[in-house]
Amino acid sequence: MGSSRVSQLMLFSAIAFAVLAAVHGLGGDNSTDSYWLLRIKSELVDPLRVLDSWSPGAHMCSWNGITCSHDQTHVSGLNLSSSGLSGSISPELWHLASLETLDLSSNFLAGSVPSELGMLQDLRILLLYSNFISGKIPEDIYSLKKLQVLRIGDNQFSGEITPSIGNLTELTVLGLASCQFNGSIPVEIGNLKHLVSLDLQKNNLSGLIPEELRGCKELQNFAASDNRLEGEIPASMGSLKLLQVLNLANNSLSGSIPVQLSHLSNLKYLNLLGNRLSGQIPLELNHLVQLEKLDLSMNTLSGPVSLFSSQLKNLETLVLSNNDLTGSIPSNFCLQNSNLQQLFLHQNNLTGKFPLELLNCPSLQQLDVSNNNFEGELPYGIDKLKNLTDLKLNTNSFSGKLPSAIGNMSNLVNFYLFDNVITGKLPPEIGKLKRLSIIYLYDNQLSGGIPIELTNCTSITEIDLFGNHFTGSIPPTIGKLKNLIVLQLRQNDLSGPIPPSLGYCRKLQILALADNKLSGTLPPTFRFLSELYKVTLYNNSFEGPLPSSLFLLKNLQIINFSHNRFRGSIYPLLGSNSLTALDLTNNSFSGPVPSRLAMSRNLSRLRLAHNHLIGNIPNEFVELIELRFLDLSFNNLTGDVSPQLSNCRKLEHLLLSNNNLTGIMPSWLGRLEELGELDFSSNNFHGEIPAQLGNCLRLLKLSLHSNNLSSKIPQEIGNLTSLNVLNLQRNNLSGFIPSKIQECKKLYELRLSENFLTGSIPPELGRLTELQVMLDLSKNSLSGEIPSSLGNLVKLETLNLSFNYLQGEVPFSLAKLTSLHMLNLSNNDLQGQLPSTFSGFPLSSFVGNNKLCGPPLLSCLGSRGREKKSLSNAAVVCIVVAIVCTSTVICLTMLYIMVRMWRNWRRVMILSLDGGGTEQTREEDEWVMERKKERTVNTGK
Repeated sequence: MGSSRVSQLMLFSAIAFAVLAAVHGLGGDNSTDSYWLLRIKSELVDPLRVLDSWSPGAHMCSWNGITCSHDQTHVSGLNLSSSGLSGSISPELWHLASLETLDLSSNFLAGSVPSELGMLQDLRILLLYSNFISGKIPEDIYSLKKLQVLRIGDNQFSGEITPSIGNLTELTVLGLASCQFNGSIPVEIGNLKHLVSLDLQKNNLSGLIPEELRGCKELQNFAASDNRLEGEIPASMGSLKLLQVLNLANNSLSGSIPVQLSHLSNLKYLNLLGNRLSGQIPLELNHLVQLEKLDLSMNTLSGPVSLFSSQLKNLETLVLSNNDLTGSIPSNFCLQNSNLQQLFLHQNNLTGKFPLELLNCPSLQQLDVSNNNFEGELPYGIDKLKNLTDLKLNTNSFSGKLPSAIGNMSNLVNFYLFDNVITGKLPPEIGKLKRLSIIYLYDNQLSGGIPIELTNCTSITEIDLFGNHFTGSIPPTIGKLKNLIVLQLRQNDLSGPIPPSLGYCRKLQILALADNKLSGTLPPTFRFLSELYKVTLYNNSFEGPLPSSLFLLKNLQIINFSHNRFRGSIYPLLGSNSLTALDLTNNSFSGPVPSRLAMSRNLSRLRLAHNHLIGNIPNEFVELIELRFLDLSFNNLTGDVSPQLSNCRKLEHLLLSNNNLTGIMPSWLGRLEELGELDFSSNNFHGEIPAQLGNCLRLLKLSLHSNNLSSKIPQEIGNLTSLNVLNLQRNNLSGFIPSKIQECKKLYELRLSENFLTGSIPPELGRLTELQVMLDLSKNSLSGEIPSSLGNLVKLETLNLSFNYLQGEVPFSLAKLTSLHMLNLSNNDLQGQLPSTFSGFPLSSFVGNNKLCGPPLLSCLGSRGREKKSLSNAAVVCIVVAIVCTSTVICLTMLYIMVRMWRNWRRVMILSLDGGGTEQTREEDEWVMERKKERTVNTGK
């Protein structure tokens, strides 16, 4: 501000103070600072009443948070940190002209920083961090020439850090972390020669790390992690000899790690994780003898592990995980005097056997070599790592038996050995690990029984033995594990009942016993598992009715009892209103589908197929708006499909097949736009296929077979461009096959058989080139020729066109269907020669087509020979008949002439003799005519 503006403000201050003193009196002191402090107080919300001491009756130097000058006349420090204050920062603060320290950190202040703070020219420390302050840093702040500490991070500042930051040449601490600053790091920061700490982490800064940073020779702490910085790490950073902390994690830095960083002899903490650094780890980093923590993880570093705790004697944590490091751990990696406590090498391509070198690091507390290519047996002397709390060896190729020495690692808390090839029994010595909390041994080849000694590990919270070959029973003393939260024993060969003592693991939340050979009924003690939210018992031989006390389990969310022998009511499982998944498929449950299921408003999967359920689908299902999978197939359900299901708009699978459901196929199905599978087959539905199904654009499978559906197949079926399976067989459908079905280009199975479809086979079917499983149009009334375009269906395995009225020749284009293993063209009116590639199919594929020839039928040559011979005989017969007829006609004519002549002569003779004979002549004429007719008839025959 200009000098005239300052004079005006000072004059206003003096006048205001005089007025206040005259009217109210300031009994404690006569400083203008106390007046402005009271003004500042009036603008703040003070729920903790930390400003109650700020009273005109007391001297301001006694007020909370106030530091005064030596003469007690001016405020030199204001510290209201962590006071629960809210409101905004008062511009009146500029009146405290002698202020050197202002600390308003860790409050709830909002708004922006007033530019008037730039008038506090004596200010040396400004702490505003951990508030809700927003906006940009006022340029006036950069005029505070005496400022040494500026910490304003953990706010909502935005905008760029301007080059004016270089004006604060006395700065030793600059803290701008956890804001929303963007732009690049200004090169002018290099002007801050006295800077000791620079914290820029957790912003949106981008661009390069400026080379000019080398000018901050006194820098000890540089943190710029969690930004968007890019480019290479400047080699010039190696000149910052006093640097102790360098944190550039989670940026987009690339290139190799500069060898020059090895010059930072005072460096204690180096964190470069989560970048794009490549190349090998510089061997020179072993010179950083003061280093305590090194994290190079989540980059693309390659080559061998070239860091040795034997040289980095102060190193406590080494993290090299998630890179492309290769080779084995070097033999000189560790020495007895190593101080290494944490070693993380997971997710690399390291090889070799378990590194015995690590046994020379007795100080190790956490070891993670998971997700590599280590192999071989675990060393018996693994218990040398006596301080180990976390041992993670999972996802390698370790083999052999688990050494019993593991029981001597008394500090072990977390043990991960899953996804290896460990064989043999689980050693009983495992029971000595009293501190063991998590044991993950899944996906191995362990066998034998689960040792009862495991239940001595009373600190265990999670056991996962999934995917092994454990046999025998679940330890009867499992109830001793009072802290058990997860018990995962799925996919083993366990047998016998569930031990009643399991009910005393009252903290149990996840119980997975599926895919075993367990049997018996559920123990009544199950009712004590009040924390249980997931239980999976499928693929066992459990039986009997469910204990009614299961209704007490109010936290159940996921239940899968499928593929067992349970019977009776499912009602005991419905005590929880938090169910998200219930699967009871393939049991013998009976009774109606409980309407109480609708009380679990978050239910997304309901599978009750293959039971003996009766009655209607409850109308209350209208409440299940989260339902995605509904399978009630293979029961004895009756009645119509409730229109209330139309409210379940998230349904993806709706399976109601093999029931006794009736009514018209619902048109509201078209509202279920998420539907991917619809199966209403084997019921008693009638009426038309609703055209609205064409709105279900995500439909993959549509199966309506074995109903009484009639009328035409709607053209809208062509809208289902994602359809894989269409099965409409065994209905009463009529009319043509819609040509729009060609739009269903992802179909790999099409069944339209056993209907009353007419017309020709649309040649457009040849465009369904993904058809593979089946094309079945049999047992209809289709006519016309087989389209040659069907030869394009080169993936097709089954083609059935039998029992129709198809005519013409079999197209030779069908010879291209080399994937066919079943073909049926029987019982049509086909003719001509079969393609030679059909010779391997049985005769039954072509019977009922009398004019077809070629293997496997009679050869077409023999067929033509028989045809020629038959034609010649017929010709001969025709000629003979023609000759006989002609001869007969000639003979009759001659005979007739002779008879006439004879009759005339005789008449003359008789007349000349006795003059009579008229009646006799008439009878003879009639006889001749009858004979003539007989001959004519016989000749015609």
